Amino acid sequence: MNASRWNVFETLIRVLTESMFKRLRKWVVTRFFGHSRQRARLVSKDGRCNIEFGNVEAQSRFIFFVDIWTTVLDLKWRYKMTIFITAFLGSWFFFGLLWYAVAYIHKDLPEFHPSANHTPCVENINGLTSAFLFSLETQVTIGYGFRCVTEQCATAIFLLIFQSILGVVVNSFMCGAILAKISRPKKRAKTITFSKNAVISKRGGKLCLLIRVANLRKSLLIGSHIYGKLLKTTVTPEGETIILDQININFVVDAGNENLFFISPLTIYHVIDHNSPFFHMAAETLIQQDFELVVFLDGTVESTSATCQVRTSYVPEEVLWGYRFAPIVSKTKEGKYRVDFHNFSKTVEVETPHCAMCLYNEKDARARMKRGYDNPNFILSEVNETDDTKM
Repeated sequence: MNASRWNVFETLIRVLTESMFKRLRKWVVTRFFGHSRQRARLVSKDGRCNIEFGNVEAQSRFIFFVDIWTTVLDLKWRYKMTIFITAFLGSWFFFGLLWYAVAYIHKDLPEFHPSANHTPCVENINGLTSAFLFSLETQVTIGYGFRCVTEQCATAIFLLIFQSILGVVVNSFMCGAILAKISRPKKRAKTITFSKNAVISKRGGKLCLLIRVANLRKSLLIGSHIYGKLLKTTVTPEGETIILDQININFVVDAGNENLFFISPLTIYHVIDHNSPFFHMAAETLIQQDFELVVFLDGTVESTSATCQVRTSYVPEEVLWGYRFAPIVSKTKEGKYRVDFHNFSKTVEVETPHCAMCLYNEKDARARMKRGYDNPNFILSEVNETDDTKM
């Protein structure tokens, strides 16, 4: 009895020791070797592109001002608000100077001591400040009724019409830019999240690379499509080095990769077969690879009908071989489905072949063992043994 307990205790100690050793080795590799070699990312985890353009000609820079609408939309909020305030204040002050010039030329200002029967171009403009206030009232159509244009000057009437038209243009452009900036689908993309790591394990008898993606809103993405690009440096047979060479990676779910029913978190997977760039990688050599897996999700926002794209990327340190994602969806007693985002990026270690080639070789060996061949020309003949030795 004591020997049996001792054997159980010894087995338990051995299992715990092996588990602790695996975790310690993983921590050491990630902590020291992973951080000592900083991976250059083209796409950050939140989808921003890490690229800059150098030696751009002056003509190319002028193109940004030709496409002023897109340029204004792409500006950051602090620059956009600066342009917004500057556009209105600048136009008000500019036309204020013009109204002051009209009053000065027509000698409507008090410094000219106009006569009692003198009819000014604009009533109650006494200086630059009152001219600015009249410009402000005209462009934003306030109209307090204290200052007004008279029929005395054709120049003032023309300037009133011109400022009214230009004010509508400025209001439409700037308010439209603010509204378009607020309603851009980039903010909707923030509510689409990917798992922190990608995992490699068996799924349906095949070795697959799996990624989990979730929609944090209850509104759906219509016509969702997901795909990937593997970025790596390759050398052609001619000796040309191609940096950021792109290889297509097909991701699917059980229902396909078109028109995803994105009501709950989905686990998308890429089958590692003979056509996959991951086919010749193994668990031991994965961390030594130099690649970046960029995953894209395109869809149409249900509420605004605007198309948005969500991006993220994974480097070799973020791809876990021999793990799968923990369950995340459950059903309550009331019959409702519950999503526990605490386990969204949580992984569980599972038994996995250490390379895709080994898995397929094992399958081929098993298939050959079960396979038999019939030879129709084979005839079994019995041979009688005779003793030809004579004494």
